[in-house]
Amino acid sequence: MHDLTLCVHHPAVNEEGYASLAVPTHRASTIVYPDGASFMARKCRGFDGYTYGLHGTPTTRALEAQLTALHGGVRTVLVPSGQAAVTIVMLSVLMPGDKVLIPDHAYPPVRSFCADYLAPRGIAYGVYDPMLGAGIADLIDDTVKLVWVESPGSNTMEVQDVPAIVAAAKGRGALVGCDNTWATPLIFKPLEHGADFACEALTKYVGGHSDLLLGSVTVKDMALRQKMKEILRGFGIGVSPDECQLALRGIETMGLRVTHMGKVSEDFAHRLVSHPVVERVLHPALPCCPGHDIWQRDMGRSSGLFSLVLKPVDEAAMSAALSSLRIFAIGASWGGTRSLVAPQVVAQDRTATRWEYQGPLLRISIGLEDPEELWADLGRLLDVLEQAPTSKAA
Repeated sequence: MHDLTLCVHHPAVNEEGYASLAVPTHRASTIVYPDGASFMARKCRGFDGYTYGLHGTPTTRALEAQLTALHGGVRTVLVPSGQAAVTIVMLSVLMPGDKVLIPDHAYPPVRSFCADYLAPRGIAYGVYDPMLGAGIADLIDDTVKLVWVESPGSNTMEVQDVPAIVAAAKGRGALVGCDNTWATPLIFKPLEHGADFACEALTKYVGGHSDLLLGSVTVKDMALRQKMKEILRGFGIGVSPDECQLALRGIETMGLRVTHMGKVSEDFAHRLVSHPVVERVLHPALPCCPGHDIWQRDMGRSSGLFSLVLKPVDEAAMSAALSSLRIFAIGASWGGTRSLVAPQVVAQDRTATRWEYQGPLLRISIGLEDPEELWADLGRLLDVLEQAPTSKAA
């Protein structure tokens, strides 16, 4: 070969005796074929084969298989974010004239997607009380094709009765999708409780280091997977093998991280109940949290995310309190090694149920820092609020 050709064609390397614990990162756009006949028959490879880099490489397949095993499914589909996991489910099963039901505590972009994308295209949506349980049967008519659950809600922490909702939906021919990001499959497995779709924002606990965006949908029905893959192919959506490699690395320590974060979050939740600035602690492990009995029955363990409803305080005091933090970072998302706090607005997003609290909601994500340093830092924030004139008046 001439030099220019040698620059392009990589030599074969003997891999005998080589073994690594790390999953290789296979990057590819073009998939090459050994001969003409193989290329002409490429459509026969299906979605489990390799046809084009957009549709998967061995790296993405490894992550799909690991998530499938954890959820007890048959296949997993990877998408660019947790939000994409929700929307791809809806796009794959809903047609004009159909309707989807979503809980009142759903991740706000899910509600926006229903209102701003689905509704203008003739797909209706309804919002239900997340604590409705089996009573959701009264809302399911012939147009409802999908019931969405998010348990617990990632802001307000209501734990939904997934088995009861599944039974009601299946009794009327509707599918059920579950956002399981808070619990991960280590704490709750939606497919084992009858859900059709188990969705995760892998950005959170699977990735675990606040450095990737990725989502997944796991199913037990190959036909549902086929529909999602067809939609993804039509939209030209794929995921990066580099993101998948980070997720594969993160998932190895997820069990230890979630266990530690859950224990710390439960400890903090119990200690915060009596704080004078705190109106209510929203943590599934506390009896005062909506759905606590369901959490005990179906989960019994916690991850690191919970919320505080604070007594009324003005924005200036909240800003000063947040600025006093030294260990906690201020930011959205959760599930990483760094602990986070983020004020959340809830009342304006509730339409099926009334949000009864006047004070702000502070969402807390426990990371891997020293727990006592975290406790002292949180105490510093609460001390600032306690000393604020508006806080005392409340």
